[in-house]
Amino acid sequence: MRLIKTSLLLASLLCLALTLGCGDFGKVNQGRVIEFNQATGEVTYIQDSNYMEPGKPKYDVLPPVTIKIPVDPKEMGPEPEAGKRMVLDYQNRKIVIFDTYTQDFLTINYTLIEQVDGVFRDDPRVAGISFPIVDREKKTITVYSSRQHELVTFSVPDELFQRPDDTWKAGDEIRYYYKDPKQALRLMNVTKTDIFGGH
Repeated sequence: MRLIKTSLLLASLLCLALTLGCGDFGKVNQGRVIEFNQATGEVTYIQDSNYMEPGKPKYDVLPPVTIKIPVDPKEMGPEPEAGKRMVLDYQNRKIVIFDTYTQDFLTINYTLIEQVDGVFRDDPRVAGISFPIVDREKKTITVYSSRQHELVTFSVPDELFQRPDDTWKAGDEIRYYYKDPKQALRLMNVTKTDIFGGH
């Protein structure tokens, strides 16, 4: 039943995306969640400037946007998980995070410990495991990108280990339909629905 509801929600959002320029049909936007306040029903996200090209996101629009989740629970998929990691550039050994202190992006060069390519969701090395794994004693951080199929363990300067664990976590990607920019009428958790391959 959840799968059917999610499929219907996805279908309606995709249809709405095709009607962006058609009168009063509203608009669609998309981005990566950096905060979710369940008590107030508010989601804060970084907009994807490349959302019209599925599977090639660019989370690079500032300032962050805060919206209210749909009033009707039936118009929303799974609740989003928040995280501050915007980019995992494993080829150049860099991570881009959203820095809550400066309200800006911060690029961090990391020291590679181990990198495993071609790791899919059902691989026992990642299946059922919650990432990131932050080991402050060993000074290592392990992250997994399901979109890139990369499992990476790295180290960063000591002062960065004082940051919360969600610094290294990729927040869920959401897509929503709205007429009022501050209020979502329908909201889909793209990551949990997994139509574009995850984080």
